[in-house]
Amino acid sequence: MRVDEALALARAGGLARLDAQLLLARRLARPRAWLIAHDDAELPADVEQGFRADLAARLDGVPMAYLSGEREFRGLTLAITPVVLVPRPDTETLVEWALECLADRSRPRVLDLGTGSGAIAIAVAHARPDARLTATDLDDAALELAQANARRHGVVLDCRLGSWWQGLDGQRFDLVLANPPYIAEGDPHLPALRHEPRRALTSGSDGLDALRELAAGAAAHLEAGGQMLVEHGAEQGAAVRALFAARGLRALGTRRDLGGRERCTGAALAGP
Repeated sequence: MRVDEALALARAGGLARLDAQLLLARRLARPRAWLIAHDDAELPADVEQGFRADLAARLDGVPMAYLSGEREFRGLTLAITPVVLVPRPDTETLVEWALECLADRSRPRVLDLGTGSGAIAIAVAHARPDARLTATDLDDAALELAQANARRHGVVLDCRLGSWWQGLDGQRFDLVLANPPYIAEGDPHLPALRHEPRRALTSGSDGLDALRELAAGAAAHLEAGGQMLVEHGAEQGAAVRALFAARGLRALGTRRDLGGRERCTGAALAGP
């Protein structure tokens, strides 16, 4: 099979041209431009076999990030594996808001709960080298991946193994960030996400279990005047605002994502 034949096979199967080029270029360890200049090149048997497997997986809905092993987030290329959720562009809304909150703070202490690939923590640390970042996750493999991504971009993460607030007794932070699971069990969109880790997606019958736990522990881990920002579902803004208010936190409002949907809500502990 030649390069052009492999790409034609992918096109006939319904795979986007860019996806097909990226997968084949990765198998060949060549840049995409090489494919265009060498479309009549014969593929080694192992490359053809691997490409066919990638094609079948992609057509079955496996995210490109798992097949390519990488994903860009806020201009940073991160290694991605199936143990973590694939970072979404909408989560950049949370990072942008976080950087606004840190604008007038020197050497802030920042906590990223459920860090996964480390995308949020690394993006903040990259933009604010003076910030001291702590990142938690309940999965060893996820923390190893986050550490590897941090080293790749020259930032330091203090990684802690634990679920949400576990292992953080007595510690307080200027800013706490989280993109927790917030999809309800039984949600009709879940089959389309079947290749991503379920525990990073779902959280109880209404999708709010993790957000309840985050709100419950916020006051014990925020400095006076400290802030907490969380990502949530497009229909959950009012519920999350109510969860924070019930814990005595001051509302910071809700931000909308790239599609104009309510996506991130913030609150602060009383103080200066």
